[in-house]
Amino acid sequence: MEPEPTQRRAQFAREARAERPDLALLCLLLAAEADPQLDEAGVDAAQMELDRLAGLLPYKPGGPRAWAAAVAELLGGRCAFRGSQADYRRLESSLLHEVLRRRRGLPILLSVVWTEVARRAGAPVYGVALPGHFVVGFGPPEDQVLADPFDGGRVLTGTDAELLVSGATGGPLDPSMLRPADPLDIVVRILNNIRAWAAVRPERSDVALWALDLSLLLPSHPARLRYERAQLLVQRGEFRTGAAALDEYAEVVEAVDGQAAERIRRDARIARSRLN
Repeated sequence: MEPEPTQRRAQFAREARAERPDLALLCLLLAAEADPQLDEAGVDAAQMELDRLAGLLPYKPGGPRAWAAAVAELLGGRCAFRGSQADYRRLESSLLHEVLRRRRGLPILLSVVWTEVARRAGAPVYGVALPGHFVVGFGPPEDQVLADPFDGGRVLTGTDAELLVSGATGGPLDPSMLRPADPLDIVVRILNNIRAWAAVRPERSDVALWALDLSLLLPSHPARLRYERAQLLVQRGEFRTGAAALDEYAEVVEAVDGQAAERIRRDARIARSRLN
């Protein structure tokens, strides 16, 4: 029988290539990489919790602002979902089932909860990937209302959004930043957050490795991720596997940069020499 982790990764790859990827399911399959105890029953339970929360929302409360207020009253108020700076130090803050359990998380995971609950209730809702801070949007562009789940669902004014962007980039808010985020782009951003968390914790290179593995299963990803994975394998002492991965990446690079390909092959030879 195929090992469960392999089955989950195959399911993750299939869902990522679906016509309409299920964002909650992708986030839960991702979380299962970090938590082996999260089995199929646990994934179903998390989806049922999102359904349950959606059932607590009022029926069609009104326009975008009324929806934003209703979701904030439920999730940010009655259920006390929100974030704090301490959440940036916890891997659990990037795992959907843990965010549902702890009611704490990073802005992007709290936004996933907001959008998945509100969508199930019929709200015109979507994630908005502002630079440096993920929020939620309700309604069409001409009547858009932004809410910040990290701050309990506080409705943002135009000035609030401008300050968030200028604080992150030093530049102005561009209207393109307010577009609905694609589900796969959200998954990429979550995986990037996890890789950043692991990068400052060398003892958790296992986390960096599975985050890279999942990133490579997405339909579109930078080719350089394969090089990063090969380097990580070597750093973990998996010299034979890392050298083979370096050689494979050199084949890809050679078509555009022969010198770079040779440098990568040299790294592969060095990795193999460390087997002795």
